[in-house]
Amino acid sequence: MGERVATDLRMRIISHDIEKGTILSENQLSKEYQVSRSPIRDALKLLEKEDLIELKKMGAEVIGITEKDIAEIYDVRLMIESFVFRRILKKDNEKLIHELQKILEMMKIAIKYKDANEFSFKDIEFHETIITSIQHRHIGILWSNLKPVVECLILLDMRHRMQHNYEDFDRIIYNHELLIQAIIEKNEPLVEEAFYKNFNDVQKQSEGLWHNPESLKRASDFHE
Repeated sequence: MGERVATDLRMRIISHDIEKGTILSENQLSKEYQVSRSPIRDALKLLEKEDLIELKKMGAEVIGITEKDIAEIYDVRLMIESFVFRRILKKDNEKLIHELQKILEMMKIAIKYKDANEFSFKDIEFHETIITSIQHRHIGILWSNLKPVVECLILLDMRHRMQHNYEDFDRIIYNHELLIQAIIEKNEPLVEEAFYKNFNDVQKQSEGLWHNPESLKRASDFHE
């Protein structure tokens, strides 16, 4: 229950539905989510670990997230995944390639049905499959700590694109196909091209979303 409350609060904080400086009281949240204070405390501890709030007596103050924070999160993703890709080039990747191809097909289906949420979760699964394939325990820990906020960022971004830039999903699919091709060929220059192209495109195409309250609100409230 605490994780469910944290998931909702996280999205509300990242989408600026709950503004920086807002005081969240345990009693207020308990009434709002109709749960006891115990899962509320659990939720707040999770959000403090992600540096989205600062715990106070009987509640918390919202720290929020800035465009600089988002850029730094993508920096960490870039560091993690670039390291993983270099390890992958030294492995037998037949099983990994098969799994990625299956996920990519499900991503294409999600686009066909304009299901931004399903696409987002499959996109995350695609990258997580790559990260976990090298079985590096501490890289796994770093990713686990980063993943909840990354999920929110991708969800908001892909919902926004689905509403305003549907054609851009062709480019996203192409970039993921390029990543698979690079792994198949064990082609380091192609890995670098595909990898940095994907991350640079993501950040470039997201410009205008994070400082636009109306766009964030629409993405937060989005339903297929």
